[in-house]
Amino acid sequence: MKKFVPNLVALFAGLLFGLGMMVSGMVDPERVIGFLDVAGNWDPSLAFVMGGALLVFVPSYQLLIKPRQSPVCSAEFKVSKSKTVDSRLVTGAALFGLGWGIAGVCPGPAVTSLSGFNPAMILFIATMLAGMLVGNYVTKAKG
Repeated sequence: MKKFVPNLVALFAGLLFGLGMMVSGMVDPERVIGFLDVAGNWDPSLAFVMGGALLVFVPSYQLLIKPRQSPVCSAEFKVSKSKTVDSRLVTGAALFGLGWGIAGVCPGPAVTSLSGFNPAMILFIATMLAGMLVGNYVTKAKG
């Protein structure tokens, strides 16, 4: 039962995230592209969604998470110790940004939108996974 609880927490968090993305309309690539089009017909709705999320997250983090010595479902927090901004980070961020700008969707909303059986999102997820495999191969080959 103890190993089952983290999976339930992950399931609940994923469902909550997906529901939030659907209700806010952030699974619609046109809305995301509208947010990224700051020089054209800018749509600020994504900023309001992120701001609303921060209004809930910040106090929750300060009251519930930050004071804890360890997470509820694990022995330790998994936080990167790296503070280095290197070429790999910059290149990966640029590639992610290009993909986001071209498609108008990032991985979370893309997975959420699979519930609508949109063929374009199915193709996006498949090619995103292929890109992750290629990226994993390339980074391991470099050592």
